[in-house]
Amino acid sequence: MSPNTCWLCKIFRAEENGISSKLSLEEVLQWSQSFENLVTSKYGPMIYKTYLKTEHSDENIEFWLACEAYKKITSQRKRISMARKLFTSYIQPQAPNEINIDSPARKAILRNIQEPTQSCFDEAQRIIYRHMERDSYPRFLESEFYQKLKDSLQTNGN
Repeated sequence: MSPNTCWLCKIFRAEENGISSKLSLEEVLQWSQSFENLVTSKYGPMIYKTYLKTEHSDENIEFWLACEAYKKITSQRKRISMARKLFTSYIQPQAPNEINIDSPARKAILRNIQEPTQSCFDEAQRIIYRHMERDSYPRFLESEFYQKLKDSLQTNGN
């Protein structure tokens, strides 16, 4: 297995980010309770993103997380800048990390991008959340990726 595809190697060899010593079996087991638990946990989004890379859909979690950060911006100047980055990276047709949203949501963002508000990406974020929750999350839970992670933590007695 190449280093690029060895997810376990990436996680447990990466002592510099301290994950192997901090990721608990309890946290990993909570991820199977709900998608909300996964995306709001400390390490869940990063682990889930690693899994989504294997499905070539990591732009979904990246967009969702970027929207969470966007909603916390209080400066209008910073909000405008971030809104443009989100639009060019994820929303516009042929964007480098284009997400799969419907035309009405895309058009609403295009209208709102001129005067971006805290909520101008909310509908697109909801669509992406539902995509992940209904499609890739169930596959994640059934994947060898998640099962091996659980097993390795059970074996290590974390």
